[in-house]
Amino acid sequence: MALKDTLQEFKEFAVKGNVVDMAVGVIIGGAFGKIVTSFVNDLIMPCIGKITGGTDFTQMYLPLDGNTYATLEEAQAATATIAYGSFITQVLDFLIVAIVIFAALKVLVKFKKPEAPAPEEAPTTKVCPFCKMEIPIEATRCGHCTSEL
Repeated sequence: MALKDTLQEFKEFAVKGNVVDMAVGVIIGGAFGKIVTSFVNDLIMPCIGKITGGTDFTQMYLPLDGNTYATLEEAQAATATIAYGSFITQVLDFLIVAIVIFAALKVLVKFKKPEAPAPEEAPTTKVCPFCKMEIPIEATRCGHCTSEL
C-alpha cells in the first residue's frame, strides 16, 4: 500500500501545473542560453576584439610555469593555465542574459492586466449615535449606553 500511495503522490506532484511550467522554462532557458552564448561569442566578442586592437579573448590566458606559448591549447597541454579570457566571455554571457531577462520582464509586466481590487466587505459594526461607541450592525439597543436605536 505504501508504494501505491507514494506513486500516487508523485503522479499528483509531477502533473501539477507549476512543475510542468518549470520544466518548460528550464528547456527554453537552455535553448536561450545557447542563443546568448552564440550572440556573445560570434557577435559581441569580435566587436570588442576589434575595438581592443584585434584581441581574441578566447586566447587570453596565463600559463603558470612562466613560459610563453603560441596558443591556449599548447599552454594547456604543457602546464596548468588560467584562461581568464574564457572567464571574461562567460561574465559577458551572464550580463547579457541578465539584461535580456530584465528587459523581457519589464515588457511582460506592462502587458499584465492589473488585478481587480477586492470588493469591500460589508461593514459588521456601526457607531452608536448617542455614546459614539462601536456596536454590531444588527443591534437594536446599544450595549454600552443601552439607548434604543
